[in-house]
Amino acid sequence: MEPLRPGRMSAPGITEPTEAINRARAGDAEAWGAIYREYAPAIFRFCRRALPTKEDAEDATMEIFSKLWKGKLSQYDQERSFTAWLYRVAANHCWDTLRRRKIRQDKETEDVDTLPLEHPEPSQLEKLIEERTSEEVRRALNKMGTRARMALVMRYYSDMSYDEIADELGVRRAFVGVVLLRARHELRQALEGNAALAAGGVS
Repeated sequence: MEPLRPGRMSAPGITEPTEAINRARAGDAEAWGAIYREYAPAIFRFCRRALPTKEDAEDATMEIFSKLWKGKLSQYDQERSFTAWLYRVAANHCWDTLRRRKIRQDKETEDVDTLPLEHPEPSQLEKLIEERTSEEVRRALNKMGTRARMALVMRYYSDMSYDEIADELGVRRAFVGVVLLRARHELRQALEGNAALAAGGVS
């Protein structure tokens, strides 16, 4: 599996699809099809990590590209990376979906003092994830609180800044680091728990 590292998923294509984007904006169906075929698989994988079920991810992928078709693509600034912009559109859509369902994480800022003294650094977490299958990582993500999971996905799979994450999650920028700290700890616990279960080490 690819390491959990900012920017790691930031380039499904080798070059920016400038010509295809311009043609798609002009209503060229063939260009729309080319963009969808190139980017939909990666966006589905992103949504699969962010949302609870495969069906949710499939629906979200279709809805995201429907938004592009209905005018969202006109907001893309070609001075920026198209892929990075598209991941942020996907992150925003997934978080909006979770908020509409009212399943946001219960933990609030006041429980910062309960964080463990020892926690995994990003590099340590990457090593742990590399040793697990995609399905194991997905199961671990499913065990996490919604806010922590979404913060982790936004930061490490769509490379969003702390300011962007704060805006999306509705928290102070200063709290984003705490959310990510907790998220890394939760993911490590879930991964280690899965490994113990698989080995028969948990009664």
